[in-house]
Amino acid sequence: MSVDISEILAFLPCETPQSWVDAALMHPEEMLIDHANCEKKAAGTALNLMFRYVDKPDLLTKMSKLAREELRHFEQVMAIMKKRGVAYRHLSSARYANGLRTEARTSEPHKLTDILIIGALIEARSCERFARIAPLLDSELSAFYTSLLKSESRHFKDYLSLAKQYANEDIAPRIDVFKQQEQLLIESEDEVFRFHSGPLAA
Repeated sequence: MSVDISEILAFLPCETPQSWVDAALMHPEEMLIDHANCEKKAAGTALNLMFRYVDKPDLLTKMSKLAREELRHFEQVMAIMKKRGVAYRHLSSARYANGLRTEARTSEPHKLTDILIIGALIEARSCERFARIAPLLDSELSAFYTSLLKSESRHFKDYLSLAKQYANEDIAPRIDVFKQQEQLLIESEDEVFRFHSGPLAA
């Protein structure tokens, strides 16, 4: 299946370092477990937005669909893990999402704008990483990760379109702020491997 992610590649501030790809191949269990965590957290984020912004019907509709898809992906990852004898266990969170949130504003309507831009960046990075590693994995995982590209790309577009729709400002400067922070997080070293970590420290 061929999925055009050129829009996502153009949006992201940098590409995933090859050293992260190398680390992913050396930590297959952690990659699956943290991928499951990411899907669960993504569903939780969508549900939180639905509870917080009940007056925004377009957001409610898109986030409801997104939450269902993310939970379905969580179930699919868990099934693959069970098949491979990988136990689901606690992993510490990557610093990535919280690192992006340090730049978020706390008063409305700016808070929602920033949350949605962060969501777009996270979905875009996930899509880019699935595309990077899919060709290097075994046939089952390769097919699964490739199958996720379409939905992750759509989630990116949903978050970005909602940010534009509900903002009372030009969001381009805010996107640039978060892109700069995202690039710093993606290119700086991490002590442990996670799906959204930077390169592993030597």
